[in-house]
Amino acid sequence: MTETDKLAALFVESSRNTVLSWLLVLVLGGSLFGGILLEQYESVLFSAVAIAIIVAPAIAFRDPTVLPPWYFVGLICLPVLWDAFGPQMATAIVPSLALATLGLLMAVELHRFTPLRLVPWFTVVLTVLFTLAMGGLLNILRWSSDVLFGTAFLLDGRTQDAINAAVMIELIYVTLAGLLAGAIFYAYFHTISGQTDSRTAVPSARQSAEEDVESVALSERLGISTRRQRQLVRAMQIALVVVLAYGLWTLQLPVITNAILALVITFIPAVLNRDFNITVEPGLALWVTSAVFLHAIGTAGLYDAIATWDHLTHTLSATVVAAAGYATLQALHIHGESIHLPRWAMFAFTLVFILAMGVIWEILEFFVDQGALVLGIDPVLAQHGIDDTIVDMMFNVLGAIIVATWGTVYLTEFSDSLATQLEERFDARESDS
Repeated sequence: MTETDKLAALFVESSRNTVLSWLLVLVLGGSLFGGILLEQYESVLFSAVAIAIIVAPAIAFRDPTVLPPWYFVGLICLPVLWDAFGPQMATAIVPSLALATLGLLMAVELHRFTPLRLVPWFTVVLTVLFTLAMGGLLNILRWSSDVLFGTAFLLDGRTQDAINAAVMIELIYVTLAGLLAGAIFYAYFHTISGQTDSRTAVPSARQSAEEDVESVALSERLGISTRRQRQLVRAMQIALVVVLAYGLWTLQLPVITNAILALVITFIPAVLNRDFNITVEPGLALWVTSAVFLHAIGTAGLYDAIATWDHLTHTLSATVVAAAGYATLQALHIHGESIHLPRWAMFAFTLVFILAMGVIWEILEFFVDQGALVLGIDPVLAQHGIDDTIVDMMFNVLGAIIVATWGTVYLTEFSDSLATQLEERFDARESDS
């Protein structure tokens, strides 16, 4: 069975699966109406989306027997059943497992019913990222509702730090659940042996001419020569050395650490060009260097002196991370014969990627911050309450939207170069084997 067929074979046609899956759908229907009566809107939204995704194949094929495996539907129903019959739920692991399963089913259905084409390993990776991203997005929506409409999903009278700690612990559980779900789904696709019929078989995706976009070098749009751009990179590297010296002179660990990391990152474009033949034109190198430079000098005092400095650096840093994710997705689209990512998928997956990376970053900040408090030292990375965390995530999304909107033009050359390296390395492995 091909990799593509393994995804299509997720749809099961059997009397046993039909009965069990529809019974579980009825459970979700009960949760939907119960949520409406009790005004539990998160439960209502989850149940409605879950029912729509589960029954979509049956509706599309006009056959009530074409449904996902009942045990996957059971994972989606697990939070409802747990609330009804299990002990008091103390973690976000169970609902996050359900959310991950919904993400998997949604990816498989998009693979089957749209031009999007995936393979199992990539689908599993996307599912893990989707779980983390939805954990972050849910808390952004809760916070936004509290601020705009006076609800109390997060801002319930506790201190900013207490709410932030609770959210970070929830996101840690979400991350663990996403990894667990990824392991389950990876094992499932490795053991699946079912065959697809002519209806569920996936047609080949057709590349449309409109997806071929002529690349534009960012260097050419900046209005300054490439020589001047390289000089600016060198100037910022020298300034980072000065910031490092300042940190060593004043014995400020956060300044020292951030200056060293920033310096290392500024040399990555040159290393990619020299050692891996991956094209990073001067404009992109200036982009990366500017982001880490602004962050490093922020730790030397600008974060405290200028209130909006944190928003600027988060947005710019997010564009760099989103660009790396976008370029990797584009390279897989070019290199992978079985992977096809339309423009809308590139946009959506870039947002998912940056939301997931934002969650991981905030968890890292939380661990570093809490560890510094325990050790009694200045934190290298610090959090300043739930407002700061959520606003950082929102500016991360802004950076991702910027890249997802214009990345097709400015990152094409870098993506093509990365795809070429992937092809050469995979071809070399196949010839060796």
